[in-house]
Amino acid sequence: MKSAVKLMVGGAMLAAAGWASAQQGEVVKIVRIDPLSGLLGPVGVNQDKSYKFFAEKFSGKGNPAGVKFEFETIDNKLSPAESLNALKAAIDKGVRYVAQGNGSSVALALIDAINKHNERNPGKEVLYLNDSAVDPDLTNSKCSFWHFRFDADTSMKMEAIASFIKTQPDVKKIYILGQNYSHGVQVAKYAKETIKRKRPDVEFVGEDLHPLAQVRDFAPYIAKLKASGADTLVTGNWGSDLSLLVKAANEGGFNGKIFTYYTGVTGTPAALGANGAGRVYQIGYAHYNMGGQMDQWMKEFKAKYNDDFYTASIPRIFTVLGAAMAKAKSTDPVKVAQAMEGLKVNTFNGEIEMRKTDHQLQQPLYLTVWQKAGGKHPYSPENTGMTLVPVADYPNYVSSTPTSCQMKRPAK
Repeated sequence: MKSAVKLMVGGAMLAAAGWASAQQGEVVKIVRIDPLSGLLGPVGVNQDKSYKFFAEKFSGKGNPAGVKFEFETIDNKLSPAESLNALKAAIDKGVRYVAQGNGSSVALALIDAINKHNERNPGKEVLYLNDSAVDPDLTNSKCSFWHFRFDADTSMKMEAIASFIKTQPDVKKIYILGQNYSHGVQVAKYAKETIKRKRPDVEFVGEDLHPLAQVRDFAPYIAKLKASGADTLVTGNWGSDLSLLVKAANEGGFNGKIFTYYTGVTGTPAALGANGAGRVYQIGYAHYNMGGQMDQWMKEFKAKYNDDFYTASIPRIFTVLGAAMAKAKSTDPVKVAQAMEGLKVNTFNGEIEMRKTDHQLQQPLYLTVWQKAGGKHPYSPENTGMTLVPVADYPNYVSSTPTSCQMKRPAK
């Protein structure tokens, strides 16, 4: 794999707006606003460790601008209202880089608040780094100059899933089950549109949306799924909502294919065990058996935290930020945002591009299936003896989807 792009930075000068040019040792603080408690807390805790791990890896000589990254998480309890309070607290402390990912409803609230703050406070702008919130509206009707998404959105992932289902003649009847908020609604929408476009013979036999992070027993949903005659389940669930769902599917005797976005996330591998072998799929921009640099990072992360690293958008954030700060010769969020637009860098799995039109990262996607670990695919999440084995990969141009974004940019 190619290493991250290296850009040489010239002599640092003081910026007129009061922000220092990027200098070796200059501190850039990032605050993440995400859950550390509740049913979805374990996911946030894992990602908190991941940010701290990579903030250290990419600091100083780890980035071409030579800056030092510092990181902390504020627990938002998955609440948009709590998130806005956390954003205000971070801004009051002088933080200019904010990250978030768990919950597109939170993402939409943050975008609106950051847009208003930046308009009212020139010279104190905040940049929003989105590592996981995948509602397509975030880079379409709700797109913002101040928002950059490093995950692939729902439509991109569904494009890849549909491409795979096109090759699976045994997929005939699909049931959609998801969380009742923006992400779950969008997964259902794009599943029906995209899969039907590529497989017009497929029948959608049921659809259910359930409360986010509140259901503790999915057995009734599995009973409805089985009664529908479905041979395939499509779900955008994550965290406990996916772990408990697959547990209920195993216990309820559903033996069909399950297409997911987040099988590798905390709790789900253990819930699956060996029961989902060969029939539970994940679409993502990375997986547990990438090899090369990612393999080394995962081993180090496991040794340090006795936990599995899986949010691969995080090292990409640090890679792109470091390259953009070197290009801009500044840590000023306005200049860094301008430098990030259209920026191409090489990461652990090849070249990626931050699309200028809508700030949606263009990147390869991988479809993997739950199988026994071993041979070329040795990494076993949560010590299950199982892993995600790649079965198809989709380069940037295949997974890319169009945008309707009409972005308003600040004057240079």
